[in-house]
Amino acid sequence: MVDTLILILFVVSGTAAGWLGVDLLPEPLLLQVDKPEGLRTVLGGFGAFFGLLAGFFFGQLRRRLMAQVRSMPTDLLVSRAVGLILGLLVANLLLAPILLLPLPWEVVFVKPLAAVLSNVFFGVSGCNLAEVHGRTLLRLFNPSSTEALLVAEGVLQPASAKILDTSVIIDGRIRGLLDSGLLEGQVIVAQSVIDELQALADSANGEKRGRGRRGLKLLSELREIYGRRLVVNSTRYEGKGVDDKLLLLTADTGGTLLTADYNLAKVAEVKALKVLNLSELVIALRPEVRPGDELLLKIARDGKEADQGVGYLDDGTMVVVEGARGRIGERLEVVVTGALQNPTGRIVFARTDGPLAEPNAEAGPKRKQRAERNRSSPANSGSSDPQAGSPR
Repeated sequence: MVDTLILILFVVSGTAAGWLGVDLLPEPLLLQVDKPEGLRTVLGGFGAFFGLLAGFFFGQLRRRLMAQVRSMPTDLLVSRAVGLILGLLVANLLLAPILLLPLPWEVVFVKPLAAVLSNVFFGVSGCNLAEVHGRTLLRLFNPSSTEALLVAEGVLQPASAKILDTSVIIDGRIRGLLDSGLLEGQVIVAQSVIDELQALADSANGEKRGRGRRGLKLLSELREIYGRRLVVNSTRYEGKGVDDKLLLLTADTGGTLLTADYNLAKVAEVKALKVLNLSELVIALRPEVRPGDELLLKIARDGKEADQGVGYLDDGTMVVVEGARGRIGERLEVVVTGALQNPTGRIVFARTDGPLAEPNAEAGPKRKQRAERNRSSPANSGSSDPQAGSPR
C-alpha cells in the first residue's frame, strides 16, 4: 500500500512538473512552437515516465532503509539521526549567503542546484561521522559503565527483544528462563496472543479453559515481577492466524521469536527471522549419553516389543531396555547401546548388564522365597526316597 502511494505521488509530481514547466521555458523558444498545448502534453508524459522511474527507485531505497532500521541498535539509530540533523543545519547555514546573492536569469538554476548538492553532501557526511564516532557519546553519560564502553566500541551487541508465542506462555518454562537470567532484553507479548489466551480461557472445553487461564495468570505474574520489561504490543497486523501476525511482528521489530511450536519455528527460519525453539533448547541442554555408558535405571513399565522394559532418565528421556520385561519397579544396571534423535525428543536404547543394583523392598523377599521353595521341592532335591525309583 505504501509503495503504491509513493508511485502515485511521484507520477503526479512528474506530470505536474512537465505540464507547468512549459511556462518556465524562454520566450523565444515558445514562439517557435506551433502547438503549446501539445508541448505541455509531451512534457507531461515525459515527466510522468521519469516520475515513475524515480518512484521505483525511491521505493527500493525505502525498503532497504527500513530493513536497516529494524536491525539497527537504538543508540546507533539515534546517533545517525542527530548526525543527519547537524549536517543539514550546517548545509543551510552555508547556503544562506548564496541564496541571497542577486544572480542573472541565465544562471538562476545555480541556487537550487547548490541547495540540493550541499544538503545531500553534508547530510551523508553527518550520518557517516555519527556512525563512526556517535557511540563514544555513551562514555560522557556513563563513563564508569563497562557495558557502555563495550557498546561504544562495538564489542557488545545490544540484546534483542524476545517475542513470546502462545505455546511458550502456556508451557510455563519462560518464567524459569527469565528468572535464571538467560534471556536478556525486553519481553514483547502481542495483542493477538492475549486475544488467543482469552479465547481459550472462555472456551467450553475444560482443558482449553485451564490452559488459557494458566497463561493469563503467568502473564500477570510476570508483569508484577518484571514491570516495564514486559511490553504488550497492541499493533493490529493483518494475517490468517496468530502465527502469521507473530511473524510480521518479529520482522518489524527485528526481535527473537520464542516458541515451542516446531512448525512455526521452521517457518520463521525459512523467512530468515531470529527464532528460539524451547524444545530444541531443552534437547540441547540434556546430558550426552553415548553407547557403552552404564546407567542405573528404574524400570517404569513394559515396552511394546517382547522382552522390553521402559525407564526414564532424570531429564525425562525415555530409555528402552532389552531383557527388562516384567521387572517394573526394579533398578537395573544397564548399558547404553544407541540413541534415536527426532524433532520431538530423543530415545535411548540399552540392555541389562548384570544383577540388580538396588532391588526394591517387595521384589527381594519374593525372589528369595521362590528360590527357597525351588530348593526344597522334591523335583529339585537330591535326597528323595531311595525306593521311589526301584522296580516294583
